[in-house]
Amino acid sequence: MGKQERYLKISEEIIQNIGGKDNIQGVAHCATRLRIVLDDNIKAKMDKLDNIELVKGVFIVGDQLQIIFGAGLVTEVYEVFSKLVGIENMSLSDVKSKSAQKLNPLQRGIKSLSDVFIDIMPGILAAALLMGLSGLLGQAGLFGEKSIIQMYPALSGVNRFVSIVSSSVFSILPLIVVYSATRRYGGKPVLGLVIGAVMLNSNLADAYEAAKGAVNPDIINVIGLNIKLVGFQGGIIIALMMGFVVAKLDTFFDRKVHNSVKLLVSPMLTVFVASFLLFTIIGPVGRALASGVTMGLLWITQSFGIFGYMFFAGVQQIIVITGIHHILGAIESQLLADTGTNFLNPLMSVAVAAQGGAVLGYLALHWKDIKIRELAIPAFTSTLFGISEPAIFGVNLRNKFPLVAGCLGAAIAGGYVYISKLVSMGFGTTGVPGFAIASSANKGYVNYIIAHCIAISCGALFTILYGKIILKGKVSK
Repeated sequence: MGKQERYLKISEEIIQNIGGKDNIQGVAHCATRLRIVLDDNIKAKMDKLDNIELVKGVFIVGDQLQIIFGAGLVTEVYEVFSKLVGIENMSLSDVKSKSAQKLNPLQRGIKSLSDVFIDIMPGILAAALLMGLSGLLGQAGLFGEKSIIQMYPALSGVNRFVSIVSSSVFSILPLIVVYSATRRYGGKPVLGLVIGAVMLNSNLADAYEAAKGAVNPDIINVIGLNIKLVGFQGGIIIALMMGFVVAKLDTFFDRKVHNSVKLLVSPMLTVFVASFLLFTIIGPVGRALASGVTMGLLWITQSFGIFGYMFFAGVQQIIVITGIHHILGAIESQLLADTGTNFLNPLMSVAVAAQGGAVLGYLALHWKDIKIRELAIPAFTSTLFGISEPAIFGVNLRNKFPLVAGCLGAAIAGGYVYISKLVSMGFGTTGVPGFAIASSANKGYVNYIIAHCIAISCGALFTILYGKIILKGKVSK
């Protein structure tokens, strides 16, 4: 049987086990998975799909049916499958849009927050990684008694330059968040930039200095309301709220203002009203919310200490399964703005690593099963780069006990994160890439490696122990 005939047979079997062509809304593929949006997910026969030739795993996430084939192979299968169902040249973003239409209001809200940060993540990651590089160059004791720039003074200029570049992004983070949020919610992005510039205007008292009592901000009267002229440095939650407000005002005025003066009047009204709301309503409410989030997280760590860390690390991947984890980006960015560090990122990273360890444990129990090897090895490799979905949905969740074992391993690693005082200087990347944004304080780089080794080894050990002792030989040898 030739390749095309083989892929055609596979495609026909997939169609047969997902309710037929009429149940398909869209189809695309990513690096390793065929992604299908169905009208009715209940019609998908997961067990039969999982047993189709060349399939390495099947799961539903984000309201998409995802069938793992592997890099390269998925492209060839997709070409045959898409022609067979009559849905060709559909992009991954198109499929995501189709999938989003099926989400409930809460899920759509969470996804929209995620989309805001996904759009600006390249800039945030670039800054965080450069900040990590600056830390590596300036950290004494990492490669000897002296730091790299002390051993090689010629690199001090490079380190200073890298530090300036990395800090610049975080200093304007509220501005780029307003921009991204405005675009995400349907407004003109440039108006988001304008409001972001208003938030960081140099004529306003610096928010950090005002909070310390180092400066006394001016107070002006605008149509009977006293407005304190304080900037919004670090106001990530405020920026998110303003992006939504700007987009809705822009849409409203575009509808109401006559076409003959729309180009002049509509943007002016949007900027003025949005700025007024910023200082009178959104700003104060947003500051209270941001303070509540930050203080709440700090209270948990101070009140529950190591147990709070262990609990969060232990349940973080359960949160991923629900999809609520997308909101954590906003919380992390606010935490960074308020405290300068991010203790959540290492906890999320070890949670991913522990699920990878559970995959290794399950692989050890089923090493003779070729199909499990084909599924488990790529799934574990993905966790090294902070991607846990193949591990969770492809191996651990379907077998239940590896998921629990991974959560227990993560909890233990989370305890080490607390003891070692490990924090990150950014967010958005975990696993091996996350090493670059780990804080160098308290031997952070070494502790980052140790924490992940604990997570992987404990996840694997608990899985093996459960398989060998609790199941008592029920697993295949």
